[in-house]
Order: sequence, then C-alpha cells, then structure tokens
Amino acid sequence: PPNVYMYNCGPTVYDYAHIGNFRAFVFADVLRRFLELTGLRVQQAMNLTDVGHMTEDGLSDGGGRDKMALAMERMQLARKKDGRAPEHAVADPSDPYQVAAYYIRAFLEDARLLRLKVADEYPTHMPRATEHIPQMQRMIAALLQRGCAYVAADGAVYFDVQSFPGYGALSGNTLDRLRQGAGGRVRDEHQASKRHPADFLLWKPDPTHLMKWDSPWGAGYPGWHIECSAMATSVLGRDTIDIHTGGEDNIFPHHECEIAQSWGATGRPLARFWMHTRFLLVEGQKMSKSKGNFYTLRDLIARGIDPAVVRYELLKAHYRANMNFTFKGLEDSAHAVRRLREKHAELATETRGEATQVDLSHPMLGAFAAALADDLNMSRALGEVFKRVGEFRGPAAEALAVLRRIDAVLGVVEAAPVPGSAGDGRVAELCRAIDAARAAKDFSTADRLRQELVDAGFEVRTGASGTTARRRLA
Repeated sequence: PPNVYMYNCGPTVYDYAHIGNFRAFVFADVLRRFLELTGLRVQQAMNLTDVGHMTEDGLSDGGGRDKMALAMERMQLARKKDGRAPEHAVADPSDPYQVAAYYIRAFLEDARLLRLKVADEYPTHMPRATEHIPQMQRMIAALLQRGCAYVAADGAVYFDVQSFPGYGALSGNTLDRLRQGAGGRVRDEHQASKRHPADFLLWKPDPTHLMKWDSPWGAGYPGWHIECSAMATSVLGRDTIDIHTGGEDNIFPHHECEIAQSWGATGRPLARFWMHTRFLLVEGQKMSKSKGNFYTLRDLIARGIDPAVVRYELLKAHYRANMNFTFKGLEDSAHAVRRLREKHAELATETRGEATQVDLSHPMLGAFAAALADDLNMSRALGEVFKRVGEFRGPAAEALAVLRRIDAVLGVVEAAPVPGSAGDGRVAELCRAIDAARAAKDFSTADRLRQELVDAGFEVRTGASGTTARRRLA
C-alpha cells in the first residue's frame, strides 16, 4: 500500500536520552527515510513517556520509587550545586509536569540535531502519555469486558496472560517458564493477588501517587505497557499498524504485553512487523555511569563532535547486531561525513546547486536502495556509495541529484546548527579579519581571532589564497 503506519517506542522523559536510546531512534528514522525513498508515505508516531512510573515497573507491578520524583530530586540537587545548571530553567522543579516538559524540550533539541524527522512533527505524532489517559482507560475497560483482564483483591487491574494463547511468541518465553520467574523479569513479590505470575498491570489505584487520574478503578495511574498500545492505535488511527520498533530491551516484557493486550482489546494484531535494535556497547563495555562511559549527545557535542558524525556512527552498523561505539569509530565516521560533504559542495559549486531528476533505476542509487531493501544492510549500502563517490559518472547535475537522494536517507550532509556555534557569516567575517590582521602584521590579533574559531569548533587554515575555516567534525 502507498501508506506505511509505524510506531516507535520513544523516550522516558525523566532524564536526558543517551546514545543507546538514540541508536533505536536513529534506526527508526533511517527505516522511515528508506521507505520514503522507495515512494511510500510513512505515518510515524513516537511516544513520550511522561507518567511517573515506578523504578521497577519493567520487572513487576509495584515497589520501587517514582521515576518522576527521582527526576525532580535530581533537578533540585543540580540547582543547589550549580545555579547556572540548565535545569534552573524550570520555574518549579516540584511540579512533575514542568520537569517532564523540560526533558521533552531537551529530547526534541537532541532529536533535531540528529535529524530525526518525527521531531519536526511534534506534538502531532509525538504523543505524551499523560494526554492519552482516556484512551488507555477505554482500552482497559474493553479488556475487562472481553474477559482478558480482572480486578484483583488489591484493587489493581491486571491483564490475564492465560487469556491469550500467543503470549511469549515474540520473546520465546513460555507461561511455564514465567510461572517460575525465569529470566528475573517476574518477581515473587505482589503475586498473591494475581492469577498468574506473568499477569501485568493495567491500572494501579494509588491516591498518594505523584501523578494520578480518576478512573472506574480508583484514582491512580496506568501500567507502562497499556500506554503504547493506546497511543499507537489512537494516533495512527488503526487497530493494526505495519511496523513497530524499539530496542532489544523492549521485546520482553513491554512488546510482549503490547501484543497480548492489543489483541485482547480489538481481536486484531497490533503490528505486522516488529523490528528491534540490539544493544550498544561503549569501547567494548556495557554503558554505565559508574564506569565513566555513559554518554548523552550533549556530552559528545561538548567534546567537539558534530551531531552528524554521531548519527553516522549510530546508523552504520546493522541494527540486528550489537554495536560497539568507540571514539576511533567516531573519527572514521567523521572522515566519511567529510567525504560526502566535500563531494556535495564540489558538485553544488559546479552545477550552481541545480540537480536533475533521478529515480531508483540509476545504477548508484539503485545499488544503494537494493542493499537497504535487504533488511537495511547499511554496511553494504555505504560500501556501494563510497565505491562510487570519488568517481561519479555522468553529468554533475545528475550526480548531485543522486547524492541528495542518498543523503535523504543518511541525513548527514546538511549540517544541523549546533547551539552556541558560530554561523557561516560570522566565520567568513573572522577569516577576513585574520587576513587583514596578518597583512597589517598584527599577529597577536590574528592569533586571537584564529583561536576564537578553533574554540568554536573549526579547523582553520591559512594559505596563498587566504584563511579558510571548516567545522571540525570530531
């Protein structure tokens, strides 16, 4: 069909997203861009989880601490420690909605720097969980009516996994294994009121909870899993969508539960295809704050790394393979991005920016698309590009069109503006000022201006034709 409906599990907005999160988000963006390259229209939705779930909601149905409360504590500590911390922009850090809004803004800034198309469609296709509570409650009511859910002795509403014979098909778990708590994802605590240990929470009545809503089952909050089923179907307007993506850690229990409750509520499958990125390692190790190898996009930008280089690094490995994120890899990615940008600039200069029309019958574009059609074989697709990029054949206007269509998928040639960086006009002005200072033999001024450009993230070169500066990528 001409339209593709795709839903991506998005961020929990209790903190800044890290590069492991963004691997899954960049993958979904590349998938969307490739489908659009082939002529399909993609309706994409990505949720923003801003409900104050408990720290152990992924493992059980209670206990732990409220993640939003922890975010609020962290924000207040940051303000006490450093009044200039970005978090001081929140007027009232004791208001969970303001804290969530701050981290949503931060995520959108990062997502736009990484050229995620869905971020430009906020809020239409980026639903907030707190704004879809009625849809969640209607789905819970339908599950109760169909006999797929029950109200337990503790007042909580649970999904009855034994009502859905297909439970476990996505992850390979069985109800017998889950009854024994296999894999550590089902705890013994809170089991007394449940029919089966794997039954999962749909609604938790708790009038003391930080974020709560009235419901037929008491004031409280929704379970984590029901949120995505309700938002996917309501935002995309259909019971069955085409593609659902997420990280490997979403497979069980989150996506397994989504499948079960969606089928129970509608009698139809939630998605035709499920696609998951595997884990991201950093320098061969699991990412951890205690190990000092935990990075957000902001951390990398502060090190002088261009967001396009981070994007390229995150997309170049196959999505179904574990990825090892390294600083050597970032250097290689910077070299690749520079080659593409320089070739684009060369062709744009030669053609004065005019490009012809090309389609997938073009040998280079066709080879690129064919590689991606093979389960997004990105390494092969990039190999096809760099095998030919230095020797484009045919008119320059045609080559420019091919490169632009390839970058419509890669998203790395056009630089996103980095906050605090010098604009092109300012860069050219400083280069001219350096040349003028050198001509006047005012070398201290020339050195000072050069350092200003270096500090802003530019490589500065002075030759016979004058001073030039280009952004340092990594």
